[in-house]
Amino acid sequence: MTFSVIIPAHNEQDVIGLTLESLVKQTLRPKQVVVVNDNSTDDSQRIIESYCQKHDWITLINSKSSNKHLPGSKIIKAFYKGFNVINDDYDVLCKFDADLIFPENYLESIANHFLNNSKLGMAAGFCYIEKNNHWVLENLTRKDHIRGALKAYRKQCFLDIGKLKPSMGWDTVDELLAKYYGWEIFTDDTLHVKHLKPTGVSYNKASKYLQGEAMYKMRYGFIITLISALKLAYKKGSLRLFLDYISGYFKALKEKPEFLVNNEEGKFIRNLRWNGMLKKLK
Repeated sequence: MTFSVIIPAHNEQDVIGLTLESLVKQTLRPKQVVVVNDNSTDDSQRIIESYCQKHDWITLINSKSSNKHLPGSKIIKAFYKGFNVINDDYDVLCKFDADLIFPENYLESIANHFLNNSKLGMAAGFCYIEKNNHWVLENLTRKDHIRGALKAYRKQCFLDIGKLKPSMGWDTVDELLAKYYGWEIFTDDTLHVKHLKPTGVSYNKASKYLQGEAMYKMRYGFIITLISALKLAYKKGSLRLFLDYISGYFKALKEKPEFLVNNEEGKFIRNLRWNGMLKKLK
């Protein structure tokens, strides 16, 4: 299978070289890697260029955007600047973060999962972070959820879900829509990816309501939002986050931003969420 990889990057001089080096060493080399250098003010561009000079399948795109880090919209807008220049002839499209170190068999293993299951739409391994000189699972969500840092989509699944939404919640709604269109999702717990900059370290105060807004835009409704906000805040160990999520939901309810899914998709998502919660209770 052929892989196309897009990596949005903003001020990643300490890590982007490690990410690219781990892709260079893959047993199944990607067909193309496009790094979108999004308004970096550090030495990221020089490091990326050094890899472009050595490997003709690595490409650099320089982009100008706001320095403000708003999870979701900024990174997906950068992703699309890379998507617009990739060769359309690929089997699997990957959106990777710029601070990951992949095991050498990562892409080969992901390819095998896609080859062995024609209904598999998305696949990935797991992010691990360093704590006390040990690499441990970055346990922020369910183990059947693919983290936004390391998404891999079968081409037809990517097209069926309408590609990626430039909004907080993009890395949840993509999976929900994949299931709506009959695709399966798989996470391989044998594939440990080192995540060098843990999730959320660069989020700012302006982003604190966006999680609740995303739940509104996915048409969760209040009760599912309440339960989801409680679970997520508990996972992150912060009551303050719960209050922010609920405030964000009601803020969106008042302002009515555009939904990420239509009515039929929203109904499917609510049923999926309810069935999942009832299954856990049983």
